[in-house]
Amino acid sequence: MDPFKNWQDWRKNLDSILGDGFLSSFEGILQYNYFPQVNVYQTDNELLVVASIPGLNDINNVDVYIDYQSLELKGDINLRYKGYGLIQDELFNGHFERKIDLPFPVKEDRVDAVYQNGLLIIHLHRLIPDDMHRQRIAVKKLEN
Repeated sequence: MDPFKNWQDWRKNLDSILGDGFLSSFEGILQYNYFPQVNVYQTDNELLVVASIPGLNDINNVDVYIDYQSLELKGDINLRYKGYGLIQDELFNGHFERKIDLPFPVKEDRVDAVYQNGLLIIHLHRLIPDDMHRQRIAVKKLEN
């Protein structure tokens, strides 16, 4: 389960207790703990995972791994501009890794991933056990 799933609710509650904007000073530190941000959409037999990865100039800089009931994203974002010095740093830059627990096992051979307009969209299909591979074992009777 994603520990930051209900972060916005926690943030509102903490702001109401500690004062509006209290957590703003920690935003830069906290935001990278759950990069990239993702939405997971579900039907009965399919999942759609949408990850926000702005600044990905080369799709070869991102790796997507499927392992039964989890999805792992790894990659690198380079937002440095030659000849310019960074004076304000709010956008994520560098190496990222994120593991997302999925609500059900998925087929490793039916995965589609596309990157468009800063979004990595991954389409997954539920792994449904195939009872056809069930093999009957012959039982032998032993004589005394």
